[in-house]
Amino acid sequence: MQRTDSLAAAARYFDDGHFFTDLQRRVAFRTESDTGAATPALGAYLQSELIPPLTAMGFECDVIANPVEGGGPFLIARRTEDPALPTVLTYGHGDVVSGQDAHWREGLAPWTLSVEGERWYGRGTADNKGQHTVNLGALAAVIGARDGRLGYNMTVLIEMGEEAASPGLHAVCEQQRDKLRADLFIACDGPRVSASRPTLFLGSRGAVNFSLRLKSRSRGYHSGNWGGVLANPGTVLSHAVASLVDARGRIRVEGLLPPPVTDTVRAALAPIAIGGGADDPALDADWGEPGLNAAERLMAWNTIEVLALGAGNAQRPVNAIPGEAVAHCQLRFVVGTRWKELEAIVRAHLDAHGFEQVEVALTLTGAATRLDLGNPWVDWAQDSIERSAGQRPDLLPNLAGSLPNDVFADLLGLPTLWVPHSYPACAQHAPNEHLLAPLAREGLQIMAGLYWDLGEHTEAPWTAGALNAAHA
Repeated sequence: MQRTDSLAAAARYFDDGHFFTDLQRRVAFRTESDTGAATPALGAYLQSELIPPLTAMGFECDVIANPVEGGGPFLIARRTEDPALPTVLTYGHGDVVSGQDAHWREGLAPWTLSVEGERWYGRGTADNKGQHTVNLGALAAVIGARDGRLGYNMTVLIEMGEEAASPGLHAVCEQQRDKLRADLFIACDGPRVSASRPTLFLGSRGAVNFSLRLKSRSRGYHSGNWGGVLANPGTVLSHAVASLVDARGRIRVEGLLPPPVTDTVRAALAPIAIGGGADDPALDADWGEPGLNAAERLMAWNTIEVLALGAGNAQRPVNAIPGEAVAHCQLRFVVGTRWKELEAIVRAHLDAHGFEQVEVALTLTGAATRLDLGNPWVDWAQDSIERSAGQRPDLLPNLAGSLPNDVFADLLGLPTLWVPHSYPACAQHAPNEHLLAPLAREGLQIMAGLYWDLGEHTEAPWTAGALNAAHA
């Protein structure tokens, strides 16, 4: 059998309707994880949808309970051909964000896979059920094409809480470190830069969500009777926010700035075009850090975003000075940022600008990661994708969004490669989420090519230790 046979088998899985049937069943599982409680559907998805095909491919499967109360379970599946061979770790998540059922367009529903032209609608089609269905289908195609062997070992980790900020993921990976021991990490999540071209990214920006709150008094007071003698917390807080980020989105807190963009990163991002798709928003050319192009502002720099502002009742305002105000903010950041010091940095900045009374509270944190662009796996992956797709993929030092990649890059110490099968206008996390059928079909062939090429030990950049040492 040849490489082309595995790509052809992956394409047949799509063309004969089996991919659609598998995804249709998986979308029907209401695996929402952002509700604050682990529903039975989370475990049922693993048992009914993932364990059977993995077992058929020769994996031994273990479901791991989440050590965090209310968190969804984990699946660790291992396929060992020879302990002396290298091991690949892959990852996905079967949970989804809330369905938002009432807000989908007429004729669509989050738990029913619906087809309109090239768009396949349903919750999880893009994030992440469609993507890990691509991976499992491609893996089965390669195992079949190689007569039941890959030429390496494989471990699959599936979590059921990524959309709830991955509770328990770090703890489980620490506890199960031996089972997750590997030499390379390849996974699929997030969007391509554009639908027309494959993407390879090597990490992700981190995120810290924090809230600024000002409680001036226990209740509101009439603006006519008290306006001019009572401080308005909405006014004060808006100026506090403005001291962090200016009117054009430029960060004003020196301690929250990233290191300068390196020449290597700048060169990698030079050919990357942002936006321009039919459903993409128009870019604001004068927004963000000056002197950087759009790709650099998005993937090589930090931003402070105001996610929500609250003071009084915006839906039904009354003539009263509100008693308190809140701003929910977020720092998106790249490697090298002092993100672990954010609370202290913001506190010192606000104090220095006369906002001592504004409270600062962290609500969510996640680290940034970035594989060295000179790592030999980067060129290898680009070459493999180009052989399968007929064009060189866009290479991103890191995704603009955030993923729990620090678990794999930092905790498990692996080189990390991400190959997404979605695109920016897929409406993930929103009503009308969808997968583009041509991207799914191409993704099946891309992944089949990668899985095949990993078994070609004279071409894949495995270390001598990975090839010769047993994995205990």
